[in-house]
Amino acid sequence: MYCVKCGVRLNEDVRQCPLCATPVWNPDTPGQPEPAWSDRFPAPPKNIRYPILAFITILLLAVCLSTMIFCLTQLGGVRWSGYVMLGCALVYFSMIFPFWFEKRYPLIFVPLFFALTCGYLLYICLYNRGHWFLPFAFPVVMITGAIATIGVALFRFGKRARLLKAGALLIVIGCSTMLIEFFQHITFDTPMFTWSLYSTSAFFLMGLFLLLSGLIPPWREYLERTFFL
Repeated sequence: MYCVKCGVRLNEDVRQCPLCATPVWNPDTPGQPEPAWSDRFPAPPKNIRYPILAFITILLLAVCLSTMIFCLTQLGGVRWSGYVMLGCALVYFSMIFPFWFEKRYPLIFVPLFFALTCGYLLYICLYNRGHWFLPFAFPVVMITGAIATIGVALFRFGKRARLLKAGALLIVIGCSTMLIEFFQHITFDTPMFTWSLYSTSAFFLMGLFLLLSGLIPPWREYLERTFFL
C-alpha cells in the first residue's frame, strides 16, 4: 500500500502517512476517508468560436442583402452592390470560413482564395467593360496562386532542406515578376524591363544566398540555430 500524496510505501496497519501526514485511504476497506483527489474530469472550456463565426456570417449576409435590396429598389439594378457582395464573399471564404474546421487545409483554401480573387477581378472588368482581365489579371493571379500553393506544399509536408526550398522559391518569385511585367507590357503597352529587373535581381541574390547556405553544412547549421529553422 502506498501514500496517495507522496507515494511512500506504507504498512497495512497505519492510519496516516508518516512522511506527509496524509490519511491513508484503501479502496478495499469500508469506512475509509474519501480520497484526496476527485474522480471527475474538469469540464472542458466552452468554445465560443462557433457563435462568433455564426454572428460574423449573419452580419455579412445582412450587409450583402441590404446593399442588394437598396440598389435594386433605388437604382434599378445591382450596380455597386455587386462589389460589396463579392467583396464580402472573398473576405468570408478566405478569412472566416477556414475557422469552421478543426484542422486548416491550406492546400484547399489557398487556391480557393486566388480563385475567388480571380472571379472578383473578372466581375470588375466586365462591369467596367475593360479588356485587362484575360491578358493581365488572370495570368497574374494564376501565377501568384501557383507559387503560393507550391510554397505551402513544400514547407507543410517536408521539414528537411528548408533553406534550399526557400532559396528556390525566391528565385521562382523573382523570375515571375519579369513574367508579370511582360503581361503588363502587352496589355497596357508599357515599357518593358522598367521594374522587373530590380525585383528579379533582388530575389535571385537572396535565393542564391539561401541555396549556398543550404549546401554549406556549418553555415546551414548556424542559420538554422539562429533563426530556429
